[in-house]
Amino acid sequence: MSPAFNHSLAQSVYRVLSEVRFFRSYAHHVAISDATGEMLRDVYQIPSRRVHVILNGVDEAQFEPDAALGRAFREDLGLPKGADLVFGVSGRLVKDKGHPLLYEAFSKLVLRHPNVYLLVAGKGPWEQRYMDLGRNAKVLGAVPPEKLKAFYNALDVFVDPTLRPQGLDLTLMEAMQCGKPVLATRFPSIKGSIVVDDEFGYMFAPNVESLLEKLEAVVEEGARRAAQRGRACRDYAKTMFAATKMALAYERLFLCVKNDTFCAYPAEFD
Repeated sequence: MSPAFNHSLAQSVYRVLSEVRFFRSYAHHVAISDATGEMLRDVYQIPSRRVHVILNGVDEAQFEPDAALGRAFREDLGLPKGADLVFGVSGRLVKDKGHPLLYEAFSKLVLRHPNVYLLVAGKGPWEQRYMDLGRNAKVLGAVPPEKLKAFYNALDVFVDPTLRPQGLDLTLMEAMQCGKPVLATRFPSIKGSIVVDDEFGYMFAPNVESLLEKLEAVVEEGARRAAQRGRACRDYAKTMFAATKMALAYERLFLCVKNDTFCAYPAEFD
């Protein structure tokens, strides 16, 4: 290992250990995924009453299904109306977001399925590599917030190839709110809070072979099956990933900090 890597690792370990020293002195802990909540309780032995799992939420008024908007977005990009399937990925185009895996797996997929497409939204070092895929990859750069709804609705399946085990990307929630199934890395944070049902999408191990296998499975199922899965995702996301629900949960937490009565779930008056 290089000296630079060793130095970076040492700094990371020091930061984690410094933080962990104070864990038990905190009155309350907020975990943004069920897996993180379990880790706080089981690994760091934080009492359950002091651990609150509050999933992040997205604006349910902004992210919703709109088939016409999605079709218009495809037309503006010049995608053929007869495309077999359109995948999409969004976020920083960097290594730890899994773009080396997606690039290699998709480049192999299009050799066997030349009528599938990938929409790439975001900026980063992997932009040019995706451009090298030619007509099958549309590199959009950073998509402005007001265009994200159209982007998600233009997809058949949203892909999140993250290599960060602790990650729980908002993009997954946004896509599901728009009625799209997801293809995501099989990490506890995602499995425990996002893809909690096989109907919501597909999961893969963080390697090219596993991702390619799932991409093939999605293509074999086809767009109609993806739409069925997407409707299930929408129903789940409306109840679990709404920004209003997140706000209410934090309001409840602040009441809990002030008065232990509100720390009981469910409370006596619920």
